[in-house]
Amino acid sequence: MTIIYQQLAYEQRCQISALKKSGCSQMEIAEIIGASQSTVSRELARNTGASTRPNR
Repeated sequence: MTIIYQQLAYEQRCQISALKKSGCSQMEIAEIIGASQSTVSRELARNTGASTRPNR
């Protein structure tokens, strides 16, 4: 089985942000944009400004 990786488009990143602000869960967002929940989770962590490694 071959896994094809694809970067999120700018529009998808904006859509993730808007959907999260409207109260959608990560799973709902993933289904809407056609990406995995893990991808959505990483994108939100990357762009929220919150550090995943505090005190560093």
